[in-house]
Amino acid sequence: MSIISDVIESTKAIIQGMGVTLSYIPKRKQTVEYPDEPITVQPRYRGQHLLHVDELGREKCVACFLCAAACPSECIYIEAADDPRPAEERIGVDERYAKVYNIDYGRCIFCGFCVEACPKDAITHGYNFELSVYNRADLLKTKDDLLITKQLQSKNYRVAFSDEEVDSEYKVV
Repeated sequence: MSIISDVIESTKAIIQGMGVTLSYIPKRKQTVEYPDEPITVQPRYRGQHLLHVDELGREKCVACFLCAAACPSECIYIEAADDPRPAEERIGVDERYAKVYNIDYGRCIFCGFCVEACPKDAITHGYNFELSVYNRADLLKTKDDLLITKQLQSKNYRVAFSDEEVDSEYKVV
C-alpha cells in the first residue's frame, strides 16, 4: 500500500512542477541579446570604481585611508606620498596624494562603503560591468585603471531614467 501511495504522491509532485513550468511559457521573455543590444542598468548600479579629478585635472584623493578602513573585505591598498610643490603643480588637490591606489576585484564585494566613507568624493562607483578576465592577477586594478580620465567604459549599456520601468527578476509581470 505504501508503494502505491508513494507513486501517486510522486506523480502529483511531477504534475504540479510541470504545471509551474508550463505556466511560464506564454509570458513575455526578458532576455537581452547582450553584445548586440545594450543592457539597461539602474542609476544606483555599482560597477567598477572611479577615482575622480577636479576641474584642473588634479586627483581628488588625499590618501586619508578612510575607504580602506571602511572596506569589509580589505581589498583597497593605498600608499600616501607628500607633494611639496606649489598648488598649481601638484598631482592632487592637497599636499598629500595617493601614490599607489589598488583595488583587488577578486575580493571586492561592491558594498559601497568606500564611497560613503570618502570625505572628498574622490571615489565612486561607475557603470562599467565588464570585469571578466582570464587571469586572477588581472583583477587587481591600479590607480591608472581607476582614474576617470584613463578608464575605458563599457559601450553596451544605458542608464535607466528615474521614471522608467526596468525589467528585473523581481518585477511582477
